[in-house]
Amino acid sequence: MAASDRQAAAKAAQLRESLRVYLVIGSQDCGHSAERMIQIVEEALAGGVRAVQFRDKGSRLSRDEQLALAGQIQLLCRRYGALFFVNDDVAMALELKADGVHVGQEDMALAEVRRLAPPELIVGMSAGTPAEALAAQQGGADYIGVGAIYRTASKADAGEPIGPAGLAEIRAAVGAEMIIVGIGGIQPDNAAAVVAAGADGLAVISAIARAASPRAAAANLRRLYGDVQR
Repeated sequence: MAASDRQAAAKAAQLRESLRVYLVIGSQDCGHSAERMIQIVEEALAGGVRAVQFRDKGSRLSRDEQLALAGQIQLLCRRYGALFFVNDDVAMALELKADGVHVGQEDMALAEVRRLAPPELIVGMSAGTPAEALAAQQGGADYIGVGAIYRTASKADAGEPIGPAGLAEIRAAVGAEMIIVGIGGIQPDNAAAVVAAGADGLAVISAIARAASPRAAAANLRRLYGDVQR
């Protein structure tokens, strides 16, 4: 294996490990309280979350307030050695020098993201079908967010759930090397099925943000990757 291939493989392995439990969060998930959001993120990081996505949809915050809040979350991520992502907003990701950006099927086209972004920026893409996943893979996405797996109240436009079986179909289509993160309605009582279907990671909102102990919730989800064999 060439040195460049070894470096790429090592980078992918590190990203896969970081995305095991991927917290997606915004002020709307925390009672529109920036202080509560910061508290939840820090607890989740202490529990083992190593990737956080700032997704402030339906926010009551101004653009400057969003930037300030995102910057605080980014600093927490750096303190814990976690990756910091911005949802959809490529301009914000570039301004903050985020580790990555995540875009949906209705957001900026993957090719345009790649044109604007530096090569080191991690780019994730949403997909709900094998065709969408293959397009994301061929377009150069570093990982694919697959879902919605289950019905969810956290994202109004998530679409009909595809279930673990749908994720398994996408895994078969893109192969073992592509990083897949399941998203949508994932909770402690249904997460094991998502892992067993082939998800490299679990992207969650309410499972951590609304937990009595975000730290314990994060630790329990991460533990699944030691408990479930594919």
